[in-house]
Amino acid sequence: MSRAYGYTSYGGPETETWFDRPEPAPGPSELVIRVKAIGVNPIDYKIRSGAMADPQATPAFPLVLGVEASGVVVAVGSDVTGFSEGDAVMGRSAPEHGSYAEHAVLLAEATAHKPPQLSFLQAAALPVAGGTAWEVLERLDIVEGQTLLINGIGGGVGVMGAQLARDRGAAVFGVGSAAKRPLVESLGATLVPYDSGDVVEQMRELLPGGVDAILDLVGGGPLRQVAILITNPARIVSIVDPGVDEIGGTFLVSGTAGVPSVARLVAEGKVDPKILQTYPFDEAPQALRAMESGHVLGKIVIDLEQTTRA
Repeated sequence: MSRAYGYTSYGGPETETWFDRPEPAPGPSELVIRVKAIGVNPIDYKIRSGAMADPQATPAFPLVLGVEASGVVVAVGSDVTGFSEGDAVMGRSAPEHGSYAEHAVLLAEATAHKPPQLSFLQAAALPVAGGTAWEVLERLDIVEGQTLLINGIGGGVGVMGAQLARDRGAAVFGVGSAAKRPLVESLGATLVPYDSGDVVEQMRELLPGGVDAILDLVGGGPLRQVAILITNPARIVSIVDPGVDEIGGTFLVSGTAGVPSVARLVAEGKVDPKILQTYPFDEAPQALRAMESGHVLGKIVIDLEQTTRA
């Protein structure tokens, strides 16, 4: 049997539960891993809430929480090539599967080999935040000498986006609370604190000519406020606000194609996923509550080899 943490119906934290299940088997295009570490993301509780559910589908509860993990391959689907039992990998959960479990089913096309220089904790932090940040920067065509404003810089995607843009030679500015200054400056970015004055006025003092591109992680009014700083709205990408197209930008959910490239940069010491909180598997509920609080710095990872909180 394999232990998992999931939910028995769509809703709030009250729907969450531990349960045992048979060790899962992979579909033709899937892998099963023995999980070493699990990345915690806002999408975890958004999926649990039912906000992303297909109204025509009949879910087979209980469902496992989570969308990303790292671990060791224990089974390979019939159509999968390039992976073998015993490989150390990191990846995204296959459809209708989750990652808060001792064994997880990953989609092979969204899975990458873990470089030996990376820990399993680091690897678990990359498929969502690293892959998404990489795809956004590709979409924005960020190159050396340009300026990027990250609206909501303190979380996982913002942390990765700042470092990846900096590695490309861009100057990065990030909107966040004043308390995030040490973290933001450690990324090589300039903080624009929303709680210390008008963000637009501060940016115009820093960059009178505006910014070249905007990565939005907040949406709503704050996105529309900073959008005035850019001359070409086509160079706005939001991963949280589908209504960004109303102002000429692009909505992007996530991406995984860049994960091997991001992992290589982490292995080379050029990028740090900033895992600032880790929890043992027994405290998966507390890890998700911390994420759901909306006040997370950096990345939260659940460590299946950890027995007490770090």
